[in-house]
Amino acid sequence: MAAASAGSDASITGINVTPLVDILLVVLIIFMTTAPLIHRRAIKVALPKAAHSSREAPQAINLVVDAAGNVLYHGRKIGPAALSSFLSAQAKSAPGQRVALSADEGARYGDVVRVLDAIRSAGLSRVGLEVSPL
Repeated sequence: MAAASAGSDASITGINVTPLVDILLVVLIIFMTTAPLIHRRAIKVALPKAAHSSREAPQAINLVVDAAGNVLYHGRKIGPAALSSFLSAQAKSAPGQRVALSADEGARYGDVVRVLDAIRSAGLSRVGLEVSPL
């Protein structure tokens, strides 16, 4: 009987970290899924409104044309020559690659057509224009 009572007086010396790891992994997944959304919202572009809109696949190349006519990829300005070579490299590595183009509603039509022409010249044909719902 003395052995049974000695076991109940022992203190807990180990910490179970499994629930902590589970919680941290869930928080990491949440941050990983929302980070692209936060990054895309950092560039201020007034998208035109459309009655019928759908979300483009997340694997698409996201290009932005701002009101000044600058082309941005991941928040960095990219020139016409660099854009053409980048899109050509993407077309060679993944022929069915999608491109999502977000253009500010104040952007000139010619700037948007110039980017669309570069996309088509590179051999990419799956292009989506992003709009915000009404």
